[in-house]
Amino acid sequence: MTDTAPFDFGPVLQIMLAGAALAAVALAWLRLRTRGQSSAQWLRALTVLTLFLTFDLVLFGAFTRLSDSGLGCPDWPGCYGSATPLGAKADISAAQAAMPSGPVTHQKAWIEMVHRYLATGVGALILILTIASWRHWLRARPRPQADGLNPWWPTATLVWVCVQGAFGAFTVTMKLFPAIVTLHLLGGLLLLTLLAIQTEKQIRADTGASRVVVDSTTRKLLGLASGMLVVQLALGGWVSTNYAVLVCTDFPTCQGSWWPQMRFDEGFQIWRALGMTRDGDNISFPALTAIHYAHRLMAYAVLAVLALLALRLRRVDGLKHMSRWIGGLAALQLASGLGNVVLGWPLIAALGHTGGAAALVLALTWTFSVSCVAPSGVRNMAAMPARSLQ
Repeated sequence: MTDTAPFDFGPVLQIMLAGAALAAVALAWLRLRTRGQSSAQWLRALTVLTLFLTFDLVLFGAFTRLSDSGLGCPDWPGCYGSATPLGAKADISAAQAAMPSGPVTHQKAWIEMVHRYLATGVGALILILTIASWRHWLRARPRPQADGLNPWWPTATLVWVCVQGAFGAFTVTMKLFPAIVTLHLLGGLLLLTLLAIQTEKQIRADTGASRVVVDSTTRKLLGLASGMLVVQLALGGWVSTNYAVLVCTDFPTCQGSWWPQMRFDEGFQIWRALGMTRDGDNISFPALTAIHYAHRLMAYAVLAVLALLALRLRRVDGLKHMSRWIGGLAALQLASGLGNVVLGWPLIAALGHTGGAAALVLALTWTFSVSCVAPSGVRNMAAMPARSLQ
């Protein structure tokens, strides 16, 4: 592979312009769709659009990783110091000639750079959303809370997308360091969570709807399911970033055993290079088995809790549709996870598994945001003003 500096900020302006161009196209389409609507409705539409594109970005990030394109351009933010793979054609060709099946090819370089362009475009939309939210909030004084979303939500989202950009840079410059790649995946899901909360709050403010009342047991179960899902997502990211999916190709056993040989102490050494132990040795097969099997065991518990939550939500007026979403997505995760194991990690199943996980994050976030337990002494939440519950 051709030597190159890990950071080269020469093409940063061109890449920012590419992201701005993508954001401009999205905003132009949005303007056509929202003609004649109020500024609050436009902000809500912008938030929904940004959420949709962020979901797409998470999926494309998974595609980048699963197609082994994470180092398609081994420097950041450009590609061998150029804003596009076209300007790096000679360097890419040299690296591909030296390692024909290696991490750098023309196709992988384009996949990696398209991911960066999309990420820059989403960042630009979040910046615009933040500025527009503050303008709308200040114009609505002295009662800004009565006309939309607190702008500190998009501000926090803007801060986090900058942190996510840093994780993206370190993913490349630290050569797919497993801990960094896993944190980058979790950071993308947190970005989805922040945008989902904002969307739900804006819809509730526009419609004047109240939160849906649930009993304390259901609320606690929802919190438990959310916490367990976060742990499972971290374990799933650890499996993927350590390429441990195919160490178990049978189900429900693993390597023909209910408890195969495993090295949890080695598999869960967090701060180490890809494929290596902390001491610099090659990671062992039992360590990879431990990584895979921990994710599988946790999946049983998470699926059981999600199934119980879906059954309880079926009895709550206003959340029956969410029970179907949660139950259906849990089933999708089971099917796609099994497909990854028994079919040899096909790309469509792997993408479906990531997409299902992201959709589950959205479903649980939405359910948590739209529901509440009635305050002590209050029997009829529907009689309370919606905006007093935001």
